[in-house]
Amino acid sequence: MKPLCAISLALAALSPQARSQQAAAPPMRDAATHEQLAQQWRKAEQENPTRTLAPAKGADPSKVNQPPDLLSQSDILCFAGRATLVPKRAVLHIPPPLAERLKFLPGAQIQSWTDFYAQNRGWISTLEVTRVQAEGNQPLAEDVTKRLNDSANLVVATYQGGPISVLPLKVPPPATPPKTPPVAARPTNNHQP
Repeated sequence: MKPLCAISLALAALSPQARSQQAAAPPMRDAATHEQLAQQWRKAEQENPTRTLAPAKGADPSKVNQPPDLLSQSDILCFAGRATLVPKRAVLHIPPPLAERLKFLPGAQIQSWTDFYAQNRGWISTLEVTRVQAEGNQPLAEDVTKRLNDSANLVVATYQGGPISVLPLKVPPPATPPKTPPVAARPTNNHQP
C-alpha cells in the first residue's frame, strides 16, 4: 500500500497544476504616470517624420482618376418590372424579338445578376467562358459560335457564374514573309568512297 501512495504523490507533484504553482510570478511593475506618458508623447511628436514632408505637387490623384459611372460600362437587362446590370460585351447574342429587353423601363426594380437570372432562365442562356477567351486571346469554339447564332435566347457570357465582358479576338500581326527565298536543303553524302 505504501508504494501506491508514494506513486500517487509523485504523480501529483509532476502534474501541470503543481508545476504552475511553483513557477515564478512575473515581476511587478509600476504603472506609467501621466507625466511619463506626456513626455513620451512629446518625444514622439518631435520625431514625427510627417511634419517635415512637403505638400504633394500636382492634381489630387483621388479626383483625377475617378472611374466612369457604372451605367456607361454596363448593359441593362429588363423584364417584368425587374432589371439587372451586366458588363458591356457580356451579351453575346441578342435575338431580334428580345432586343427591347435591353432597355431600362421606368419603375423597374434593380436586382443582382443571380436573382434576375434565376427568374428569367426561360429567355436567358449563359455561356461559361475561360479567362483567356474573355481577354480575347483565344476564340470561342466554332460549334459554340454556331449554336450562339442559332439560339432563340439572349446569351450572356459568364466566368465562374458571373457575367463577364468578352473582348474581341486579338488578331496576331501578320507574319512578314522573308526577304530572301528559302534555300532548298542540299543532300549530304556522309559515306566515303
